[in-house]
Amino acid sequence: MIPQNFRLAFVASDAPDAQLAAAELKEAYEHVAPADADVVVALGGDGFMLQTLHTTMGSDKTVYGMNRGSVGFLMNRYRVEGLQQRVENAVENAFQPLEMRAVGSDGSEICALAINEVYLFRQSFQAAKLRVVVDGRVRLEELTCDGILLATPAGSTAYNLSAHGPILPLDAPLLALTPVSPFRPRRWRGALLSNRATVEIEILESEKRPVNAVADHVEVKSVQKLTIAQATSSTARMLTDPDHSWSERILAEQFSF
Repeated sequence: MIPQNFRLAFVASDAPDAQLAAAELKEAYEHVAPADADVVVALGGDGFMLQTLHTTMGSDKTVYGMNRGSVGFLMNRYRVEGLQQRVENAVENAFQPLEMRAVGSDGSEICALAINEVYLFRQSFQAAKLRVVVDGRVRLEELTCDGILLATPAGSTAYNLSAHGPILPLDAPLLALTPVSPFRPRRWRGALLSNRATVEIEILESEKRPVNAVADHVEVKSVQKLTIAQATSSTARMLTDPDHSWSERILAEQFSF
């Protein structure tokens, strides 16, 4: 819940349009530092929105984004007037990210959170060979492909959709496991999993076929094994205008051409 007398903070990407918008809003509204704010207004594109959600995750802060980037799927429309009323009327979307645990070639473990997806991709001209395990049971003994990703409903319209994965409603308790250019088995197109599932991916022939792993904007090179599960202790909170809700945008995406 947003406090009645909520405090705003403005953060912006380095893009000129975002910086100009931040200056306009700071001139028009009282504001505080992000650490002292109840609502952080993010100005930029979808990438900057993800960065801001990562920064505020686990706090009591909500993020209200306005598009000053390119696509702006995660953002509300930019307008200077009526910002406080828009924030008061906004719909809150709360969701839990994925946690990636990647084991590197030296045996070290690196952990990172992903709001959109965790994905693996081949590092060289050689296709990746992967073993896919779900909740302790081997589901694919060997998958030859360019990569594979596990997407949340929030991320299902991003890289997952480009890889021909399914779009998931925002409130669906599901994850999309989607291959990227699968070669063998050629006809496997992915799976829908419970959001409580734990997915383990073992890299086969890792020296010959090196693979990198990415959780949103964190990349780990030469991964040997990857474990992905929902991070139940972390929550990201985002505000959307009622007439431009994220759920409606995801639904509309399913009927677009």
